[in-house]
Amino acid sequence: MGIGGAGMSGLALLLAELGFEVSGCDMIHTSYIDKVLKEEVAVVLGHGRAHMEKFLPDLLIYSSAIPEENEEILAAREKGVAIAKRGEVLSWIFDDRFGIGIAGTHGKTTTSSMIALILEQAGFHPTLAIGGELCDIGVNAKLGDGRFMVAELDESDGSFEKFHPNISVVTNVDWDHVNYYPTFESVLEAFVRFISNLKESGILVFCGEDYGLSRLMSLGLIPEGSVSYGWGPMWTWGAVNVHHKPGGGVFFSILHEGELVGDVELSVSGEHNILNTLAACAVAHLLGISLPVVKRTLRDFKGAKRRLQHIGCFGGVDIYDDYGHHPREVAATLGTLDRMFPERRLLVTFQPHRFTRTRALYKEFAQVLASADKLLLLPVYQADEDPIPGITSLLIADHLPEEKKESCIMSRSLDDAVSILEQICEEGDIVLTIGAGDVSIIGESLLAKTKEQLVHF
Repeated sequence: MGIGGAGMSGLALLLAELGFEVSGCDMIHTSYIDKVLKEEVAVVLGHGRAHMEKFLPDLLIYSSAIPEENEEILAAREKGVAIAKRGEVLSWIFDDRFGIGIAGTHGKTTTSSMIALILEQAGFHPTLAIGGELCDIGVNAKLGDGRFMVAELDESDGSFEKFHPNISVVTNVDWDHVNYYPTFESVLEAFVRFISNLKESGILVFCGEDYGLSRLMSLGLIPEGSVSYGWGPMWTWGAVNVHHKPGGGVFFSILHEGELVGDVELSVSGEHNILNTLAACAVAHLLGISLPVVKRTLRDFKGAKRRLQHIGCFGGVDIYDDYGHHPREVAATLGTLDRMFPERRLLVTFQPHRFTRTRALYKEFAQVLASADKLLLLPVYQADEDPIPGITSLLIADHLPEEKKESCIMSRSLDDAVSILEQICEEGDIVLTIGAGDVSIIGESLLAKTKEQLVHF
């Protein structure tokens, strides 16, 4: 249930490759459903009790976005069908292998993608389960014939605590998924439990620069023998001599135990991707993969879809799309674009994701979005939440600095945003669509309209 999502579709593909008969359902048809249909996985739209009779499952797996009182889940219980959440089933596959689990509030997908691609290029033939689609491999999950598994582990519903990695990577610890974690302290406690789940002789790789992880260090909660990464020589793996290339990409030098070991060139941009690279280097070193293999792989690494992805260009306007839905992620993306294109005007279309997150972080969103030259605010994408009275995108607009309020436009819908952008875009502009909902449709629509105009012309 929920097979149209990135994580659930990936699990469906893995189970099908393992030889199970798999079927699924979701409320809407997504691109992920197209991928599972190609693998002859039966899919129906909607949720309902009749699915128990149609498919006669031995096990019902459901997304944490689906409420426990859903009629299909209730019907499964009545019939004595075994029930499990996605994370639990994925952990059964993961714990049976040499598991490399990547957790953290931000950067999980890209870091997982880097590590997965390095293992692929090194001939490890890993099993993959990643929350986003890899541009380089073209899938978000696949069964490998090696003993290794690379998995992005989701903290949003606490399911990452079910996994027992041989290598755990924690990119950062931040307060997000406020519908599940009432406080930052509750997030820290969850990550402490996750870290304690390492298999015997397992190793933690963590970002020493992160505020949340530095809190755990100060409390003595980072295991002895852990591998750290960050800026400069004070960490196990460090980055120095950073140079951002205009138009995209970055050069930097890598230190290991304080010693210079090589220079790295990335085609992806942003300081966050330098940190992600250091995490990947640390894992590769633990597995005996040489730095030249890592450098060669990451030089051509294209990233994961919807992670500052270049969608296309029309009339001298470049369109980028990003999944960022937390203030820290939005700030990293805007900062990266500013370094890539310091002279170009940045038009940001932001779609807040979830009412609970907007209520908790609207001031922080306003602060980081103020750096845009033009800001379009879409209505809140509700996901699986009910609206909360008074919680709308206007909260963000109202808390922008006074000098920025005139450059903010409230948009009623995706179609409305497309029309506005058509009117205000000028040659040389950068358009960024950002959010975890369906905001990426805007860029696709702009490009489609341009193609139509060219055909008619």
